[in-house]
Amino acid sequence: MKLPLLSLYIHIPWCVRKCPYCDFNSYTSNEDIPHQKYVHHLLADLENHLEAVGNRTIKTIFIGGGTPSLFSSKAMQILLDGVRSRIDITDNAEITIEANPSTIEANRFSEYQHAGINRISIGVQSFNNNKLIQLGRIHNAEEAKRSVHLATNLSLQSFNLDLMHGLPNQSLEEALDDLHQLISFNPPHLSWYQLTIEPNTLFSSRPPVLPDDEILWDIFNRGHQLLIASGYKQYEISSYTRLGFQCQHNLNYWRFGDYLGIGCGAHSKLTFIDNRILRIEKTKNPRAFMQGRYRDKQYEVMLEDRPFEFFMNRFRLLEEAPRADFINYTGLEEITIRYKLDKALVQGYIKETPTSWQITEKGKLFLNNLLEFFLFNKN
Repeated sequence: MKLPLLSLYIHIPWCVRKCPYCDFNSYTSNEDIPHQKYVHHLLADLENHLEAVGNRTIKTIFIGGGTPSLFSSKAMQILLDGVRSRIDITDNAEITIEANPSTIEANRFSEYQHAGINRISIGVQSFNNNKLIQLGRIHNAEEAKRSVHLATNLSLQSFNLDLMHGLPNQSLEEALDDLHQLISFNPPHLSWYQLTIEPNTLFSSRPPVLPDDEILWDIFNRGHQLLIASGYKQYEISSYTRLGFQCQHNLNYWRFGDYLGIGCGAHSKLTFIDNRILRIEKTKNPRAFMQGRYRDKQYEVMLEDRPFEFFMNRFRLLEEAPRADFINYTGLEEITIRYKLDKALVQGYIKETPTSWQITEKGKLFLNNLLEFFLFNKN
């Protein structure tokens, strides 16, 4: 097997208020966030991976949460300096931080840049104040606009805006108005995705009234056409970009790359040249994590599960997938899944060339059906 590119994910679990749709590992903090103590444990967590990583180099870093932009600039500087002193990072590494519009301050973000952050992902979600209230967001439309103006003026390498659609009682006109306002800021990258009700969230126990399927389809179809007409290219199921501004960190996930995950509830995937793929899950609870109990569980990805894991990521991307990557990054020969590929081809979900596979428009619409072909069936 070949070793894919390696990324680093850093999880900061605290937020001001838990959104009712959120199923991420996040915690509302009623006390001061223990910035420096948590950094100490993040770096100790990283150190536990260094022997397995060897001399590999980090290509991208993503700081997620929670609301990482609650973190002090001093703590962020110590954190990223500590990472650099422990593991090699490429000079041009993409380093992203997620931010809530209500926590974006010019001085702090300028200091984040000094620490090495060169990309911000802003959770706008909507420019409609009523919808923001229904989503439990702590910012309003004016704060969202102010945060985008700030990101535009920071001379960042790039920035992303998150926008949701299919919101409670949302009409087609309201969804398109949100999208028109987002496009007016000319972001280099945007994530546009449908609200889904996840288990173990407030919305799952008290579901809101969502648009019906016909409206949802109209929103997606009209919105997609608007984005394409505005010069954006869809390169992943929910991601659109100007030329050259794809999120390199997420591309590495979707290309079945490797990643270290440090912090509460973070996940890691590591490939070894002896044909092993190891997945590691970290302790979710911040108190337990800061007592030094970092790893919750780890397991090897069995050979029979690798085709599904590979294509679950690869077919989120609309680009051609080199057939050689399947062999190089799963350790399996193509013949082991040939009959599954043939079924997908007959159904029109993918197309194939001598060197690549690529998801079709039909495959995009029926992605779950496509992926089911690659599930391991013990029968």
